[in-house]
Amino acid sequence: MIPPVQQGSARDSRGTRLLAHRFGGVLLFGLVFAGIALATRVALLVKAAPEVTWDASLLAAFAWGALFDVAAAGLVAAPMMVLLAVLPARWFERRWARGLAWVAGFAAVYLLLFTAVAEWTFWDEFGVRFNFIAVDYLVYTTEVIGNIRESYNLPVLLGAVAAGTVLVLGLAARSGGPQAWLGAAPVGAGRRWGLAAAGLAVVITLGAALQEDRLPAFRNNYNRELAKNGVWSLFAAFRNNVLDYEQFYRTRPERVAFDRLRRELVEDGSILLSPDESDTLRYVRNPGPAQRPNVIQITVESLSADFLGIFNPASALTPELDALAARSLVFENFYATGTRTDRGMEALTLSLPPTPGRSMVKRPRNEDMFTLGSVFRSQGYDTAFIYGGFGYFDNMNHYFGQNGYRVIDRNSVAPADVTFANVWGACDGDLFRWTLREADTSAASGRPFHHFVMTTSNHRPYTYPAGKIDLPSKVSGRAGAVKYTDQAIGEFLREAATKPWYKDTVFVIVADHCASSAGKTELPVENYHIPLIIFAPGGQIAPGRIKTLTSQMDYAPTLLGLLNWSYPSRFFGHDVRKIDPADAHALIGNYQKLGHLERGELIVLGPQHDAKTYRYDSHGGAQVPTAPSAYAEDEAISYYQSASILYRRGQYRSVKPDEQLRLAARLVPAARVAVQSPLSNP
Repeated sequence: MIPPVQQGSARDSRGTRLLAHRFGGVLLFGLVFAGIALATRVALLVKAAPEVTWDASLLAAFAWGALFDVAAAGLVAAPMMVLLAVLPARWFERRWARGLAWVAGFAAVYLLLFTAVAEWTFWDEFGVRFNFIAVDYLVYTTEVIGNIRESYNLPVLLGAVAAGTVLVLGLAARSGGPQAWLGAAPVGAGRRWGLAAAGLAVVITLGAALQEDRLPAFRNNYNRELAKNGVWSLFAAFRNNVLDYEQFYRTRPERVAFDRLRRELVEDGSILLSPDESDTLRYVRNPGPAQRPNVIQITVESLSADFLGIFNPASALTPELDALAARSLVFENFYATGTRTDRGMEALTLSLPPTPGRSMVKRPRNEDMFTLGSVFRSQGYDTAFIYGGFGYFDNMNHYFGQNGYRVIDRNSVAPADVTFANVWGACDGDLFRWTLREADTSAASGRPFHHFVMTTSNHRPYTYPAGKIDLPSKVSGRAGAVKYTDQAIGEFLREAATKPWYKDTVFVIVADHCASSAGKTELPVENYHIPLIIFAPGGQIAPGRIKTLTSQMDYAPTLLGLLNWSYPSRFFGHDVRKIDPADAHALIGNYQKLGHLERGELIVLGPQHDAKTYRYDSHGGAQVPTAPSAYAEDEAISYYQSASILYRRGQYRSVKPDEQLRLAARLVPAARVAVQSPLSNP
């Protein structure tokens, strides 16, 4: 039975009079939201009592928390404002409409209480409000649901939340507030829309003005976390895509971290340009005249090394790439740094470790960074990003466009340029036809070019043009998609061979990541193994095999080294040909776990200031826990912590041509500098 409208003191009280309006429901929701948020904050305070600093900062935390609670309530209530403006004036005069309002109220309160319980469990594990880890949990639903089922008695938990919801609604009914709202006099459409517009304006203004990074530092991080609102923090994590390294992972004093990193960076013979500063800036020298070929880098979606016959003799999916490998420089122990396309782009362009949270491709303040493209452009190259899909996905267009690349995606071509497409984009054959056209245009301008080409066909639903290979589209699954991509690459190279710029071009085939990263261990190293093939038909780079352990982070400096370039660098990676193979390493990670593999020893850093050490068997893939290694742990921390610091301070920036020349002049003769000047090599 629906509680009746109260006719006594409850209806006439000042509190219920405020609710006796069409938008009184918004205020009522806000009060319930704020009450649950305050109760959650108090509960977390009790739980963290031994860790909290009991001083005036705690009062400040609750004051800031009230602001975030109000802002979060407004954000969540915004759709309700619009709905109440849309509904007819006499909507709640219908008995069934009032019943529907109580059902919606039950669902809203249930969700708020369930979120509060989730916050409690999240705090219990991480000691913080919702952040990108929680966002990550929403991505990995299978693992999360399985973990919840195994960790908690769901019937009891969900039943308790339901009981709490009934209690909250019962208290609300006794106050008379809901009845006052549902029994309010009708409001005309014009006034409804005016009030809704005013409310939304307040919400938007407050949301724009109130940001978590404006919170006081607080000496005690527990106090600072109490100042947050969990719902607001979850939305902020979606927006910012950052998991702060210094807050969640093991660190060393900044000077110690950079001292260790600099010792690692100069193992390839490079010369530090800022030896006393927290920076990676150094000068890389290579003997002989620099070569200036075009470079077309084909980054293949989800191409595990295991798909190629040169790594897995049982595979017959890549006859074109297997034949190409015999004429190319092949890296036999090359590893992806991450498990998604944006991670591969990050490492291949920036030569950075896979810092926690989202990749740099999707983070804010990722413009004008030190990329492989910035080095090419300093030497007069035309640089372009060519993608078969819509480049707004994963923030690709913004990242490449704001880092000096021309962007060509599906939006950039005429409909007739797409002969076959699925949800991810145009087929690889179409993409390579666009690439040939862009190469023709760049070559006609007289400038060398570097094109970053990103494929899409090796992706569910695994569809491709009929008649290209002997496996049918879609029903063949990934096997068919891999074989089609291989066929498209072969066709592209045969067509390129007819072009006048062919022998002046170096072709790179590299994967963004493996087809699958799941495994029995935290970081299954074997599921990060990908191909890197460099083919130079003009003989600029000799064919061969490199067995040294290498990751995508080493790609850019190794490629430039193969071209004999000398240049100022901020890259974290090495030219792997110039270091002792025993000192070679690979950095791999997922959103939370950060790995460092060297000499068969795998360090895994976790988001609770955790570090584990394993002995890794490269043949069977087994990881055996072993005693911690302070030396190896320090090296892993130095890479990840330093990368985080440089990003946060905005120091990982491109080095402009005039600055490159000034830096080079400090270390090499003028004649050597002239060879590297863009003006001297038109």
